[in-house]
Amino acid sequence: MTEFFGVPLAVLTGQMMIGLINGSFYALLSLGLAIIFGLLNVINFAHGAFYMLGAFVSWWLLNHAGIGYWPSLALTPLIVGLLGAVFERTMLRRLYGLDHLFSLLLTFGLALALEGLFRWIYGAGGKSYPVPASLTGVYNLGFMVLPVYRAWVILASLVTCLLAWVVIEKTPLGARLRAATENPYLVTAFGINVPLMLTLTYAAGVGLAGLAGAMAAPIYQVSPNMGSSLIIIVFAVVVIGGMGSIMGSIVTGLMLGVLEALTKVFFPTASAITVFIVMILVLLLRPAGLFGKDR
Repeated sequence: MTEFFGVPLAVLTGQMMIGLINGSFYALLSLGLAIIFGLLNVINFAHGAFYMLGAFVSWWLLNHAGIGYWPSLALTPLIVGLLGAVFERTMLRRLYGLDHLFSLLLTFGLALALEGLFRWIYGAGGKSYPVPASLTGVYNLGFMVLPVYRAWVILASLVTCLLAWVVIEKTPLGARLRAATENPYLVTAFGINVPLMLTLTYAAGVGLAGLAGAMAAPIYQVSPNMGSSLIIIVFAVVVIGGMGSIMGSIVTGLMLGVLEALTKVFFPTASAITVFIVMILVLLLRPAGLFGKDR
């Protein structure tokens, strides 16, 4: 059997694939965070709660409305995005222009409230969500066996992240969004509804978290705590990539997912703090982040 530094190749590639899966969720979640911070200048600590909400919405649609995986994959981001839009218009909007601490405290409070509510309704235990029949089975790659659903998650996350980057960076809509946050008074003079643009931006950011939750449901158990255990790592990914950097979030999320998985093979005891060690080094050497711009 082929080995690499004493580790069987099958074990190494399997662990790297797990890292890519985790990295796909890191990328998708950090992308939503980067969009919200980069365009709205809001530190959205409720992002993990919206991720959890997406998983529960998908689970509820299946078990109570009889809606399968594929329709729920389209409906869940819309439902979560709509709830995010209501939150932005009723509460978050009042804090624009104030110190970041205010929005952080508000979104942190929302996260605690949502997690507490779902823990009260559904309990702390996890709930299973079956893999859709069309994505069952495995691919035999020769050196490893890859479940079809996990391959789908990696591909879907990459495509979603790249599409979001194209929309924000390369389309007129993205240009209007960036302009609306940088100089709202000038943009309003051109007849653009700036408050609506800001609401859509926040809804899109949390909608991405909801989509990640829907895709994570068949892999991880759906539970009220699934977002809180992930949000700190995702914030670290955003800091490493560069606060507000869209491409930085995508690349850094995937990279750190693989790095974390490889650390579990070679240095298991350090795997839980790998991301934070990298964050400390990046902040010391390049405070703006790997893809951030020095101000």
